[in-house]
Amino acid sequence: MLSKPMEQALNKQINEELFSAYLYLAMAAYFEQANYRGMASWMKVQFKEEMSHALKMFDYVHERGGAAKLLAIEQPKVTWTSPLAAFDAALTHERSITKKIYALVDKAAGEKDHGTANFLQWYVKEQVEEEASVEPIVKQLEAIGDHLGAFYHLDHQLGKRQ
Repeated sequence: MLSKPMEQALNKQINEELFSAYLYLAMAAYFEQANYRGMASWMKVQFKEEMSHALKMFDYVHERGGAAKLLAIEQPKVTWTSPLAAFDAALTHERSITKKIYALVDKAAGEKDHGTANFLQWYVKEQVEEEASVEPIVKQLEAIGDHLGAFYHLDHQLGKRQ
């Protein structure tokens, strides 16, 4: 059974995962509006992934006898100055989520909640993957600069993500 403080912390993280999904959907809308269909597609895949992260934690809270409580989701930013700025914001966001996951792991360890600490290891591994998927895109966009051909090639490549 989850302690009440752990249940509250997991509910807060469910909200963070839902906000992440909402943020990526806002980024997809930004890219759609700019006619960067590949980047929009990449962000939609990311949206779905974040939704699955939230649902996985939602189910875990109930599995451990807790009650998932859905909190209000903050409105995300909806425009960026460039595709690079959007992907840089995504990387910054993922790094902030990583810190929140680490804090949850520390909390579970402090409570000697071995089940939750073990469950959260999936998220630790996932965050490594999340950061590793966005960082190369940021670096590629930085390297591309104003080279439109390379930009559109990257947009096309990002659209292949499933």
